[in-house]
Amino acid sequence: MSIRNSAKAIIISGDKILLTKNQDNEGYFYLFPGGGQEHGETIHNSLVRECIEEVGKEVEVGELLHIREYIGKNHEHSSFDFKVHQVEYYFVCNLVNENNYITPSNPDSHQVGIEWVHINNLLQYRIYPKELRKYIIMHLNNQKSPVYLGDIN
Repeated sequence: MSIRNSAKAIIISGDKILLTKNQDNEGYFYLFPGGGQEHGETIHNSLVRECIEEVGKEVEVGELLHIREYIGKNHEHSSFDFKVHQVEYYFVCNLVNENNYITPSNPDSHQVGIEWVHINNLLQYRIYPKELRKYIIMHLNNQKSPVYLGDIN
């Protein structure tokens, strides 16, 4: 089995954060835009590509904020993620041109749209990884948090 690298964007504008809106049999859930790194592609280039594919926005990649591992067998979705081991790199990103919208070319299978979510309401949303919500709030309050978060969900 292999370990997959994934790049994720933390895109904040004012008091909102941009997330992909997804739907499953439990209802709506939200994810940070981004996805898997392809062979021969830098992690920054993969994040730019993934944001265009999922949210129709080009981003400028900034600071690496967090690294999270997801070892599927240890979490609530282990029935179908048992063999998944992914390392996710969360970068603070800025939109290159907020008004320029490109039709998302390759949204994820459960994705039904994108949504700007009020940061003050983050804890009220089903966002994965769940633990990351508190670290985003800490970051915005200029509180120190670890870069490596471990195997969290």
